[in-house]
Parts: sequence; structure tokens; C-alpha cells
Amino acid sequence: MKSTVILTTAFTLALAGSLTSPTLRAADPAGAKPATEINQVCPISKKPVDPKITYAYEGKTYAFADEACRAQFQKDRENSLYHKLGGKAAINAAVDAFYVKVLADDRIKHFFDDVNMRRQHNKQKEFLSAAFGGPEPWTGKDMRTAHQNLPDLNDTHFNAVAENLQKTLEELKVPKELIDQVMAIAGSTRDDVLNRKPAAKPAQ
Repeated sequence: MKSTVILTTAFTLALAGSLTSPTLRAADPAGAKPATEINQVCPISKKPVDPKITYAYEGKTYAFADEACRAQFQKDRENSLYHKLGGKAAINAAVDAFYVKVLADDRIKHFFDDVNMRRQHNKQKEFLSAAFGGPEPWTGKDMRTAHQNLPDLNDTHFNAVAENLQKTLEELKVPKELIDQVMAIAGSTRDDVLNRKPAAKPAQ
């Protein structure tokens, strides 16, 4: 099987466990990137940035075109599922715990026989961060494309991953309301993961 298997499977979206909520900071000299490495395009407006208007989040400094963009960025972080679940540290820990379960599950572990698991972990962490509203956008394949060469995937496999996902979240003591949110998102991806035509929307 190719290493794209379940690369961006949304049921692994729920791997961002609720551990410790990250702290938003308007300034974070320690670990922040020097000015020469700060982004040149505003993540909100896509306009050139003013290097004097910055905001630090999880050890990285972001620059913005104006104060309104900086305020929007902060608001987006505070309201994101990513932030509520615990941010980068929570996602990293949960992804690692999740794959322990997956590789022990006879229903799905064979999909990873030729997969570089270190790379898989890293890509999944990047994807989950973006999917839950983290500051860095996902630049990899969409789910349908990532799974199009895996015709053997079926509902049994999807359900197995979902079960392992939910168990991981429960063991990490994620609040039920957040688990429900994540599992709803996960379930909505079934057609893409299994390369099915989307269900027709009811006529209005």
C-alpha cells in the first residue's frame, strides 16, 4: 500500500486531544522567529505585511498588513477547535497515541506495512493542525486524492479507524462535546475517503 493510506483521513482529525490549552501571547521573544524569517504575506488579507505589526503564537511570530488583521488572527485562534483541544502539544501527543492503537488493530494495520511511520505521524500532525483551525494551512493532498489509489478501503476500515479515534480521545479525557464535534466532522468525510459519489442533497 502507498504511504498516502489514511494520510488525511478525517476520522484521525479527532486525534487532537484536550490536554493543556495553549496560551495566546501578543509577544513571545523566546522561540519567536527573527524578523528576517517572518512571513511576507499577511495570513488574513494576503497583502504585504508591516513588519512592526506582529503576533506570537506557539513560539512563532506572524506579521500582518494592519492592526485589524492582527486582531482577526487572534480571534480566530481563540475560537478555533485547535485551540480548545490544546494546540500543537495536544495534537502531537494524541497522534502518537492513536497510531499505537491503529498498528495493533488487525482490521487496518496491514495498510501501514510499507509506510514510513515517522513521516506519517508528522504529516498527520500537520494536517490535523490545519483541519482544526491552527495557524498553518494544509498544503498536502485532499482526502479524495490521497485515497483514490486504495480501492480496497471500505466501511469496515473506516469504522475501525473511527473506533480507535474515539477511544484515543476518551483516554485523553477530551470533553464529550468536543469529541462529538470531531466525530461529526470525521463521519462527514466517509464518501471522500472511500471514493464514493457524494450523496445527493434533498430538493428544497
